[in-house]
Amino acid sequence: MNKDKVKGTVDDAAGRAKRQVGEWTGDTRTQAEGAAQQVKGKIEKAVGNVKDAARGVSDKINSASDRDNIERERVERDRLAEERKHHEAMGS
Repeated sequence: MNKDKVKGTVDDAAGRAKRQVGEWTGDTRTQAEGAAQQVKGKIEKAVGNVKDAARGVSDKINSASDRDNIERERVERDRLAEERKHHEAMGS
């Protein structure tokens, strides 16, 4: 869980509590502030989810790139070994 998700969760919970207090006391301003804080928290959590998803995609791309690099190195080693064998067979 990243900091955006944590902050969002805290703001959502605090806003929910504030809104509820406003409802119990009949204070519409507190209700509105609580509702706004809840919305802010939900947006922060959504941003955190997007960041996590992007990080996951980036990790997959990097992993695939690493596998490609390893495969290219293996192919190049094999090619050089074959070339060496060929030169040895030709007596060079």
